Amino acid sequence: MKRIKVREALELEQAGEDVLVKGWVRTRRDSKTFSFLEVNDGSCLKNLQIIVDQGTPGYDQIHHTSTGASVWIKGRVVESQGKGQKWEVHASEFGLIGRADESFPLQKKGHSMEYLREIAHLRPRSNLFGAVFRVRSRLAYAVHNFFQEQGFCYIHTPIITASDCEGAGELFRVTTLDLENPPRREDRRIDETRDFFHRAAYLTVSGQLEAEVFACSLGDVYTFGPTFRAENSNTSRHAAEFWMIEPEMAFCDIHGDMDLAEQFVKFLIRDTLTHNPQDMDLFARFVDKGLMERLNFVLDKPFQRITYSDAIGILKESDRSFDYPVEFGANLQSEHERFLTEEYFKCPVTVRDYPESIKPFYMRRNDDGRTVAAMDVLVPGIGEIIGGSQREERPDVLMNNIRNAGLPEEEYWWYADLRKYGTVPHSGFGLGFERMLMFVTGMGNIRDVIPFARTPGHAGF
Repeated sequence: MKRIKVREALELEQAGEDVLVKGWVRTRRDSKTFSFLEVNDGSCLKNLQIIVDQGTPGYDQIHHTSTGASVWIKGRVVESQGKGQKWEVHASEFGLIGRADESFPLQKKGHSMEYLREIAHLRPRSNLFGAVFRVRSRLAYAVHNFFQEQGFCYIHTPIITASDCEGAGELFRVTTLDLENPPRREDRRIDETRDFFHRAAYLTVSGQLEAEVFACSLGDVYTFGPTFRAENSNTSRHAAEFWMIEPEMAFCDIHGDMDLAEQFVKFLIRDTLTHNPQDMDLFARFVDKGLMERLNFVLDKPFQRITYSDAIGILKESDRSFDYPVEFGANLQSEHERFLTEEYFKCPVTVRDYPESIKPFYMRRNDDGRTVAAMDVLVPGIGEIIGGSQREERPDVLMNNIRNAGLPEEEYWWYADLRKYGTVPHSGFGLGFERMLMFVTGMGNIRDVIPFARTPGHAGF
């Protein structure tokens, strides 16, 4: 008999089918002549109720079957007499696969987020985190669907790189050198030519530069992979390892970039609401009661578009006392972004034309000489969720930017070459996958939307 998943069993159109179910026990209730089991296999939020009579083969194992144990059941699907469920299974055979020690920490009671982070190897068995990671899986699938349907080519960019895309220096070093006794040059500095790659190498902070190479060959491309930032930040929105989605488009300006970003966010929200209704209902009831209203509002309304200068003006003219001062030339902070989206415009906002001084070298300089064609998409509840720009396609301007940023020109020769051989206007953006997950689920901490969080001082599991 072929195994059927709990989700499939609950979606059967009629009773009477004989099935084989395998999963983990959520609860067990006993009466004199039979037992009720609630079994879940992770395929959906709901449990499947199993009734095991005293005379069922294998019933002698029932009293060793506690919460957390794994079991198999053969039986017939029948109409349920209980409330809130259409079908249940009357067992004809029962088997205990793996016992659960009485110390199993996920008993039927409430658990704090902090506690569940300490048992990250078990928390996916909880209702909340099962829902989080099912949505994460579907959202990743939707990312590929969106770009594939629009004719983008999926590019795998390097995890190990010698170049710093952002120029911020927050990089994890990759080395095979003996850290206790590294080889040194005559000036006592570490001899990097003796390392594995014969030079300094790092975990990537972005696949953008490599994606630009392929955009200038294949047209429209995207990357979707892990990125790393050695940033000693302990906020609810930052992690040292996270996933990024980065499309790059040839023959595209900043306006086309903003259009795609808006389409992309709306597509991901719509796909999640369509394919994960049970999970989304759980988030709306127990995580963020305003979640569905906010998501539907984003779907129904066009994003507001303003310049950075306008944003600074709005913030200055408000009566709000911000913790961080509002000045032209300063980065917008989370409190500024949330004011714009949640209080002033009450919708997502795309801010463009940022000061050149606070943006990376690769962004295209505007004709005003002081701003660049950069854009950030800000959403209620999170703040910045997408950052992008039109890339600088003029070779002389790009090289000047590299020099002004203090970057070694020789490291970017290949990037500059793109501007020598058939240069074209091109644009792209980066979407933090975990921040998108936080937005669609209402979860308040990035540590709770990634299976095993990597943050300062924490690299367990």
